Amino acid sequence: MQSSESISRVSEQGAGLSSPVPTQFYEWRGYRCAYEVRHAGANGGSPPLLLIHPIGVGLSRRFWDRFAQAWVGQGQSSPLYVPDLLGCGESAMPHVAYYPADWAAQLLHFLKTVIQSPAIVVAQGALFPVAIALSQQPQGLDWMRGLILAGPPAWPIMTNETPDWQDRLSWSLFDSPLGSAFYRYARRREFLRSFSVRQLFADEAAVDAHWLDTLEAGAQDPASRHAVYSFLSGFWRQDYTAAIKALDVPTLVVLGETASSIGRSGRSETPDERMSRYLEHLPQGQGVTTAGRNVLPYEATHEFVGAIAPFVNALARE
Repeated sequence: MQSSESISRVSEQGAGLSSPVPTQFYEWRGYRCAYEVRHAGANGGSPPLLLIHPIGVGLSRRFWDRFAQAWVGQGQSSPLYVPDLLGCGESAMPHVAYYPADWAAQLLHFLKTVIQSPAIVVAQGALFPVAIALSQQPQGLDWMRGLILAGPPAWPIMTNETPDWQDRLSWSLFDSPLGSAFYRYARRREFLRSFSVRQLFADEAAVDAHWLDTLEAGAQDPASRHAVYSFLSGFWRQDYTAAIKALDVPTLVVLGETASSIGRSGRSETPDERMSRYLEHLPQGQGVTTAGRNVLPYEATHEFVGAIAPFVNALARE
């Protein structure tokens, strides 16, 4: 598939430099979708990584910039494919409610037409349900060489389904003038900083200007609220117990030492408890704990690279 290109300028972590990164586009169901590719040197047969960014105010594929720079800088050979999910970043932002199956269908099309080979899927946080939905697409598992879960949700969140009527009611409230007003409030720098400190980062100092500038820029288009409100409405909240047990691909669970849960999930769950529950249910699961809290690829970038590189390199040797 032919792709048009533009140029994004991305700060090199710690270098104070800007480097041109080509933004490419493809069509899916009549929508224009954006992505970029980071070639980490000669591929040498190493499996590509498909990076799934989180959903939230101002979030997009830019979430992965620091990880991509560290991955390349440490000499890893797997190329990185970094798409904007529909409704986010530079992709089209239709006024619709988004379900995990929608984004999964987009990613399967991306795998087939752009990457054109099975990839190791790296899902950040609560985007794990999108990876599950990808595995449930026709031939979806065939396109997944492996799976890496970066700070997946607390186990109770992944096993408690919310009623469909409740999700739709939440969406109707968000999809209103009240929701529009709240989004204008939520994209304020003060709110973004407060939420990041309370819910995402282990170290308050890590909530830096680069993070806040990126979120502010990503939230400028008010149409970006539809993906955020789809997530907040809970369309992804299901009991995934059986689906996780059927996820028969090599899977690495990476948890932060101070991992916490966003939302109501009953009693508190330690990282060790969360890890044991995931590994108990994943057919080919393994786990590692590293520094950080809930946004490991950004907050603990080099530690996260070090945590996943052995897993990726082992799959490359198979």
